[in-house]
Amino acid sequence: MKMISLLLGTALAAAAPVAAAPIGGLKGRAVAGVEARAKLAQEINDSIFSFSELGFQEVETSRYLTDLLEKNGFTVERGTSGLPTGWVARWSHGSGGPVIALGSDIDGIPKASQKPGIPWREPMVEGAPGHGEGHNSGQAVNVVAALAVKELMERENIAGTLMLWPGVAEELVSGKAFMVRDGVFKDVDDVIFTHVSNNLGTAWGTPSGTGLVSVEYSFAGESAHSAGAPWRGKSALDAVELMNMGWNMRREHLRPEQRSHYVITDGGDQPNVVPSRASVWYYFREQDFKGIARNFALGNKIADAAAAMTDTVVTRRILGTAAPRHFNKPMAEAAYANIKAVGLPTWSDDEQAFAKAVQKSVGADKQEGLAKELDKFEPPLAEPKSGGSDDIGDVSWVVPTITIGYPSNIPELPGHNWSNAIAMATPIAHKGVVAGSKVVAMTILDLLTKPKLRQAAKDYFTNVQTKDQKYEPMLSAADRPPIEINREIMARYKPELSRYYYDPARYPTYLDQLGIKFPTLEKPAAPTAPAAKGD
Repeated sequence: MKMISLLLGTALAAAAPVAAAPIGGLKGRAVAGVEARAKLAQEINDSIFSFSELGFQEVETSRYLTDLLEKNGFTVERGTSGLPTGWVARWSHGSGGPVIALGSDIDGIPKASQKPGIPWREPMVEGAPGHGEGHNSGQAVNVVAALAVKELMERENIAGTLMLWPGVAEELVSGKAFMVRDGVFKDVDDVIFTHVSNNLGTAWGTPSGTGLVSVEYSFAGESAHSAGAPWRGKSALDAVELMNMGWNMRREHLRPEQRSHYVITDGGDQPNVVPSRASVWYYFREQDFKGIARNFALGNKIADAAAAMTDTVVTRRILGTAAPRHFNKPMAEAAYANIKAVGLPTWSDDEQAFAKAVQKSVGADKQEGLAKELDKFEPPLAEPKSGGSDDIGDVSWVVPTITIGYPSNIPELPGHNWSNAIAMATPIAHKGVVAGSKVVAMTILDLLTKPKLRQAAKDYFTNVQTKDQKYEPMLSAADRPPIEINREIMARYKPELSRYYYDPARYPTYLDQLGIKFPTLEKPAAPTAPAAKGD
């Protein structure tokens, strides 16, 4: 999932001053509660950054978060929907109050290992995964907001339930749809989802982007000696290549808004053996349910044809799905009022200089540093643009949902890249997390204490969003999450990565542990080799 400003389709234009007026009343106390937990927010953010775990293998991340929540009075259910790293944490006060669910993703990006706080490429562990999307930060936003609100609920006797959950394997778009299918959100009134961004924002309606189905096609043939008796073989790899050729020829005749991509996950064993097994993994993306289903059916047809041409057998397995997203208007309006009240962080000269150094390092078109003005809150585009997907879409079709983006990263970065990890354990990320947590805490209070807002959100969901379009799940009851994905990669890199896990008991921040001074703006010159001694 790319930066939330792209996903939500918000415009980067002046909408409010950076500095916001003081916040009073119950919300002011929630903001104070977040500020009192700023150190905890930093520790959560930096700890998850240091774990650097890929989708389905977020073992240390989930252990850390569930232990923390249990210590703070939450009841935790682990292994949700067949996801070993999935969990749901609940805490309730009183009876009859609403259930407010807070979610955020937790997985990293392959080969994105990167030392934070330096504006050049330098992996922590060469070839290892890292947080090149910034998913280390969202749970810090949510946990701190929940703890601040929990304290107020107890003190002010506010009835309700807080439910926290992780987006497992979001980069594989392969977690949330299983949770939706299994009824995890059936008793939830409203969902607040958080995602890293380079600004503070939210949106409503259908944003730019797509939904998708993720499917692996596996072909089975017959092996033979590639030189001695190739005529006796039935090449599964030939079938994979023919499928890819067929799909690539068909692209010209698909809607320009579609997006589709593939990687060969098994191309055989060695050249002198005709491959008896081969597999290819596809993402079929479109902007609506019908378009996704249409392209999926076309992919199946081409796969069947490739199998027929090679006398092989093809099977298919859905690895994940993401419905097109639709966000709730009344909830987004309430959240944006809180965004205006909180405002953007006040960035220091050092933070701005560092952001510009990173932008320069990656050759960004604009090298203007961190955001100085809030995103506008505008209606959705009449014709949303194509782009990325997020399986929060599935959640948004079964319960009123919004996404809140918070400014923990630097504008003008490519996304899904090592450079997107550079800021994610620095003061920039820490300030953005605290700002986002304030907005989330205030919005939770709105939903807990304003029945008319909850009813308006429900009315919009029923009478606008789902009036003509209902949720069309793409998973069957027999589909299972592909929890084996990334297992071998993490087994290979985890021993070395574990040497760099953050220890907050010994170091104030992760940068302190790594010995990195902030801001570091230039790469030190390499030491000059001593001249050879003459004879």
